[in-house]
Amino acid sequence: MRSQGKITHWDDEKGFGFITPQDDGTEVFVHISAFTRTTRRPQTGDPVSYETTPGKDGKTKAEHVRFSDQSVVKILCSAPAVLFTVLFICFLLVSVYFNRLSWLALVAYGAASVITFIAYAWDKSAAQRGKWRTAEATLHLMSLVGGWPGALAAQRLLRHKSSKQKFLVVFWLTVFLNVAAIGYVVWHGDFGLIN
Repeated sequence: MRSQGKITHWDDEKGFGFITPQDDGTEVFVHISAFTRTTRRPQTGDPVSYETTPGKDGKTKAEHVRFSDQSVVKILCSAPAVLFTVLFICFLLVSVYFNRLSWLALVAYGAASVITFIAYAWDKSAAQRGKWRTAEATLHLMSLVGGWPGALAAQRLLRHKSSKQKFLVVFWLTVFLNVAAIGYVVWHGDFGLIN
């Protein structure tokens, strides 16, 4: 029999947390491996359904966990950032088409984004294994030089660095500075980035 509850604590770097059932307040342990048929990472506050089994220590743990909804609110909240990124890429394409920007700049953005995404994935893996982490300043520098679309994709898809407010404030500052710089280049045609 499946139970309904809500994730009341989740440590994404360690890959486990606790679910509070709807019918009583006794928390149930849940590991990331218990989630089935999902492509996203759990977050505190997610409503879930699950089955319970006794763990090795005799305490109850959750198995076969599914999200009760698709977190439409969270998807909608991230929609402005995704829309902004799509509009920016369209801006780059139009700038290249009208010879306001070299196609090499477009390639550079793509390469920087891929490298930044890999850096985020590496950092998340290192965090989970307790290994040496990538400095936040390095991740911000990668975003500043054009890798921010890849960073944004990693934050959404890998659920890494997506909830630390101080980090996100600096991240969006790097996005603003990068977009302002490329806007200046397109407007004035400076720095040799036009054809």
